[in-house]
Amino acid sequence: MSKRSRKGKKSSRFNVYLSVLVAAILIVSIGGFYVYETQPKASSTTTSSSSTSSSLGSSSGAGPYAVLDTSQGTIVIELFPQIAPTTVSNFESLANQGFYNDLVWHRIVAGFVIQTGDPNTKGAVNSTRDTWGDGQGPYTEPLETNSDYTNNVGYVAIAHTSSSTSGGSQFYINLADNSELNGEYTVFGYVVQGMSVVDAIAALPVYTNSNLYTYDQPVNAQQALLISVTIQSTP
Repeated sequence: MSKRSRKGKKSSRFNVYLSVLVAAILIVSIGGFYVYETQPKASSTTTSSSSTSSSLGSSSGAGPYAVLDTSQGTIVIELFPQIAPTTVSNFESLANQGFYNDLVWHRIVAGFVIQTGDPNTKGAVNSTRDTWGDGQGPYTEPLETNSDYTNNVGYVAIAHTSSSTSGGSQFYINLADNSELNGEYTVFGYVVQGMSVVDAIAALPVYTNSNLYTYDQPVNAQQALLISVTIQSTP
């Protein structure tokens, strides 16, 4: 074999190694970004959440309540300060400050969760989509779990990064009984009215494989707006 052919073979092999390395780096980067957004996608299929939510009977009737005005209708969440006092206090404070006004349900995964609370989505028309999922509120809070309050259909929990103490403003509503999330995320509320609205948001068209930054984001952000959150003592 001539020296030129040997050199060419080494160069070709080097290019293969380089391609594999670049691919590996990309995979790690995507994984890190995805972990930051929070949970893995559920592997099993489930029925519509509105068809099962009425059987949960998880409302204590004690309140307080968070009334979420969305572009698809109104969602009422009973909050659980008795089991997640720090989380609920932070959520109420942010809501009362108008922090949640004009945000997007930036992560929609049918049969799993819908998620919002990222300040980077404020003003959806002008915001930069490649930062959606990265934003967080001014405070972080500890993990507050209780075995009696799980990630079943209709329950609301705080999202966080790979660190369980990084929860802040982003929260999600379970569309299925996501038992794999139990003990990993702070459940702080339950939808007592408006699961049909939750389902309507979950059914909106999303980007599925366009690129790293828009995966699971609503195609039309105006249809997936969280307009405001109001805290009140009654539903």
